[in-house]
Amino acid sequence: MKENEVLTMRKICKAFPGVNALQDVDFTLRKGEIHALMGENGAGKSTLIKVLTGVYTKDRGQVYIEGIDKAINIKSPQEAQNLGISTVYQEITLCPNLTVAENMFIGRGKYNFVNWGKMRKKAGDILDNLGIPAKPTQQLANCSLAVQQMVAIARAVDMDCKALILDEPTSSLDDHEVAKLFALMRNLKARGVGIVFVTHFLEQVYEVCDRITVLRNGELVGEYEIKDLPRVELVSKMIGKEFRDLSQIRHRETKVADGYPVYEAEGLSSADGVRPFNFQIRKGEVNGFTGLLGSGRSESVRAVFGADRVTGGLMKMNGKNVRVSKPIEAMRNGIGYLPEDRKNDGIIADLSVRDNIILALQVMKGFFKPFTKAQAQAFADEYIKALAIKTASADTPVKSLSGGNQQKVILARWLLTHPKYLILDEPTRGIDISVKVEIQKLVLRLAEEGMSITFISSETEEMLRTCSRLIIMRDRHIVGELFGDDMTRDNIMRTIAGGAV
Repeated sequence: MKENEVLTMRKICKAFPGVNALQDVDFTLRKGEIHALMGENGAGKSTLIKVLTGVYTKDRGQVYIEGIDKAINIKSPQEAQNLGISTVYQEITLCPNLTVAENMFIGRGKYNFVNWGKMRKKAGDILDNLGIPAKPTQQLANCSLAVQQMVAIARAVDMDCKALILDEPTSSLDDHEVAKLFALMRNLKARGVGIVFVTHFLEQVYEVCDRITVLRNGELVGEYEIKDLPRVELVSKMIGKEFRDLSQIRHRETKVADGYPVYEAEGLSSADGVRPFNFQIRKGEVNGFTGLLGSGRSESVRAVFGADRVTGGLMKMNGKNVRVSKPIEAMRNGIGYLPEDRKNDGIIADLSVRDNIILALQVMKGFFKPFTKAQAQAFADEYIKALAIKTASADTPVKSLSGGNQQKVILARWLLTHPKYLILDEPTRGIDISVKVEIQKLVLRLAEEGMSITFISSETEEMLRTCSRLIIMRDRHIVGELFGDDMTRDNIMRTIAGGAV
């Protein structure tokens, strides 16, 4: 190892039955650098991290850690932690029934007696120093997902780690909280901590990282300094072919104004705290709800779909008054909804791809009038082909698919109902760049064919690429709208802050 290296992995191999997950992969993390580990789902990123952290045992290769003269075999996550390697995963792995302070210090010693006051005081100091808006005595379950993620990072940072692995840490954070996390990462970088950053957000990679390592199909494509690898070339290396710039995907500028209102709401409010708001979407329009985390984006569309109890307001579909107090009523009025939480609210993990695809249409028809197996298979085959869903067969359990393909299955479910108005809440979160672009293209094609779509994403650039009108939210009510040339990142933030455009 060179003097400035925190860890070095050489010729790492790992195979599972029928799959070479890693084949002679090299990876080097240096002191005081933020190093992006990039690749599509199945590229080997997670396997490499699990080998490094002792979740998996490597088949071949060497791992070297700063301060140890010989190659080591890390046998468990606890051993990795003892060696100064801390990991924060996309899925929160803390205990929601415990307090913030308890989560920060659980499992970090063997004590017959716990000094609760000292523990809370130290936790409070850490939270204050990192600017995390939580109290030590607060139950973790009562914190937002964003704050829970930051508590997990605070726990890792306080363990004097040499190498900090952040696996999709920003997937639940809004722009403001991402900026706070990046400030923390830069602070750690200045102290000499090496950071491995795994993300699907290209803009974030180029904002905060120094170096990129790209994997594809379990093999090393290369290691690059950020200044030497334009994002178009990065995408090309990730997917193995030339790929046009994402900026060429653009919404239609003016045609949406010609469509008639498909859905209208007046004074709509919900039991989840959404203040009364007026809203409409026209035929063939792609609009979006945007705002900081907690602003009411998801809660508003859940009210539209009847997923949360509606407490007031009037709704119209195609100019006629309708009642939508529960999802089945929304579905029967031509509204579809892809939820933000794919894992808990979207897929039925143990059901097959086929059963997940036909689910919404079967609900509308009634479970006492089931589709024949031939009908269900025909529906599944049609949308597996149309959306290029990568699955061994329609009988494959949907939990076996990658995140991007699970998202396509949920999209197929709603497209099978032929909705007039489709709501997509974070449809591209945590999925491959190629699948992300496929979904963006699909959204624009569906709009061209006349479908009305509400598109919500925590990635501002994606909203600006895809939407023709943005509804800005703050404190669970609408504070402005932007369209045309006014749709810029600066104007979005100015409107959220309460300034005039």
